[in-house]
Amino acid sequence: MSTQTSAALDSCQTGTEIAQQPRVWREISALVTERREALDRFLADATADPRSVILLAGAGTSSFIGELVASEVARYAGRTTTAVPTTDIVAAPATAVPSDRPVLLVSFARSGDSPESVAAVQLADRVAGAVRHLVITCNADGALARHCAGRSDSFVLTLPAVANDEGFAMTSSFTGMALGTLLVFGSTVDATVLAAAGDAVRAVVEEAVGPVVALHPRRVVHLGSGALQGLAHEGALKCLELTAGRILALADSPMAFRHGPKSALDATTVAMVYLSNDPYTRRYDLDLARELWTGLGLDRVVVIEGTGDVDLPVATWTVPGVAGLPDAEWGLPAALFAQTFALTASLAEGLSPDNPFPGGEVNRVVQGVVIHPYTGLKGE
Repeated sequence: MSTQTSAALDSCQTGTEIAQQPRVWREISALVTERREALDRFLADATADPRSVILLAGAGTSSFIGELVASEVARYAGRTTTAVPTTDIVAAPATAVPSDRPVLLVSFARSGDSPESVAAVQLADRVAGAVRHLVITCNADGALARHCAGRSDSFVLTLPAVANDEGFAMTSSFTGMALGTLLVFGSTVDATVLAAAGDAVRAVVEEAVGPVVALHPRRVVHLGSGALQGLAHEGALKCLELTAGRILALADSPMAFRHGPKSALDATTVAMVYLSNDPYTRRYDLDLARELWTGLGLDRVVVIEGTGDVDLPVATWTVPGVAGLPDAEWGLPAALFAQTFALTASLAEGLSPDNPFPGGEVNRVVQGVVIHPYTGLKGE
């Protein structure tokens, strides 16, 4: 990578926010520890009924947080846990929110000012038989935090202000809210270990992504199984956002990719495969990686993994010190690879990563959403 490009990475706000994540994770761990007692009381009450379900809700990047952590939340909470985008709750509340059992709605929001954020809470209040709200946000002054603050059925956890990314794309807010959620629900995740892994990735990430960006891909495919499908979705969205759609990006699971989406592959494609730390799942991930490098060529396939014992003929980006961790945990430092790739690709396209849409076609806080009155409930 050229000195000029490295200097650009260092100088933009988005680059700063990618680099700061290990420090942010340490601060979030301290915050959750500080509020542990109050959180435990709230969660015990919110999930006391064994029939209760947990919905993890957000829009865009925030919805991918739920995909990434849902399995771990379910494991620690002992309750059925589902990632449901707030956009689905708003557009089809009767199908997104169960009405026959208690619900804990966990709402993720960087700003909390997207129209769907408050609307999803209001609709859940109407649809669910009983509902509690846990808000995990980066903005104490956002509409969502203000709407739920002071309510007896709600708990608002505001992350440290540094997690409220000022750049166009969510980076440290994504990993910060994901880590916060794992910690809130009692995960044994060690933020110190993840921060050390993140620091190690930072030291090599620009050198790693540079040669892949230099291929000038026009399409990028991100593939991950289980929890890592959430990371794949986020990696694809970061590339699409920061390159203003000039590089088309999509995401899927390795198993599902063969069932039609594989049609997207062409000579301009780069594929990124996130290898699960689960030995069984990993076999399927590796099967598709081999299939891809046979079709695309060795230089157009990247494997991102966390064991450190992979001997593959393609570019392998390893997150050190995370072997044996659940995918939802080591996926956080792995996100730095996806984010930095998207940022570097944006710069290569001659764009400003902090504002890739100067004409306002797409906005940092979504605009143009009209919340229509909902009259689908009986008796209303």
